[in-house]
Amino acid sequence: MLGRPESEHFINPAIAKIRWILKDKDNIEKDYVVLSCPFLLNTEEIYRKIRKVKYRYMRDGSLFPEEIDQYEPYVIREAINNCIAHQDYRLGGHINVVENEDGYLTFSNLGNFIPGTVERVISEDAPEEHYRNPFLATAMLNLKMVDTIGSGIKRMFNYQRQRFFPMPDYQLTENKVVVKVTGKVLDLEYARVLAQIPSLSLEEIMMLDKVQKKMELNEAEIKRLRDKKLIEGRKPNFFISFSIAKETGQKAVYIKNRAFDKDYYKRLIIDFIKKYNKASRNDIDNLLIDKISDVLTDVQKRNKIRNLLYEMSKKDGTIFNASPSTANPEWKLSNIFKL
Repeated sequence: MLGRPESEHFINPAIAKIRWILKDKDNIEKDYVVLSCPFLLNTEEIYRKIRKVKYRYMRDGSLFPEEIDQYEPYVIREAINNCIAHQDYRLGGHINVVENEDGYLTFSNLGNFIPGTVERVISEDAPEEHYRNPFLATAMLNLKMVDTIGSGIKRMFNYQRQRFFPMPDYQLTENKVVVKVTGKVLDLEYARVLAQIPSLSLEEIMMLDKVQKKMELNEAEIKRLRDKKLIEGRKPNFFISFSIAKETGQKAVYIKNRAFDKDYYKRLIIDFIKKYNKASRNDIDNLLIDKISDVLTDVQKRNKIRNLLYEMSKKDGTIFNASPSTANPEWKLSNIFKL
């Protein structure tokens, strides 16, 4: 924390270096700097390297402030200092701070995440009992760079919550911890939920954040969100439920996400064929693709249409393929079809 750069060789093979890298929106490196001891001063130098960009919200009445700093200073310092305090220096790696012009910061250090999971850190009030580098952590505590009461990560999440930004993303492996902090709104409708329903707990917001990012929920998270009527849809394609949509003016989004009854789609196909005497697969795709739930991908939507056509031809007997020997089916109404 206080040694001169030329003294770093005394801790060999450990490396005491922090690297800042600036990348453009295409992930191409534009600038970088590598700093060594003393960390007490050079963490501030890294902080000054990060661009102080203003983020401008889309105006929506008085819901959001017009302009704020893209990144909360506390979040940056906490993330950097956590990397220093918890780096496994025996592995001989750099601490990295990567700034992407597309609106996010990535912090990484070597070593496993001692608490195990971020959810445990958020849910438990007690601090971690063991530290990888106890003397270093004590020194940083005395210099007021970190706290040892277990609240630092939780405060990072709460700062993001206050800005209606996505929660920090933690990627945890056996020998590396990567934290991604996003400095912008990814989904305006999700941001409105945070703004207009302050009663949500931090744990529930973290779960809804997964829904926003199309990340997988575990069974316990699914049950909790369903019990509170916060999500609808089928696994893994969940979306914000009508109880929230009603409170936040997202009724149109809800209707778009909600799947219509299969009979509705079948009736559209039948009506199209009745009017034009036949329908190609491309005709049917164009007819239905924008009417199927937006929680499905384009591939999933086309698979749904394929299954509908199979059911109508093989089970219902309402349509048949008039060109079975070609790669381009031509669907017509069956002779046994009755209104």
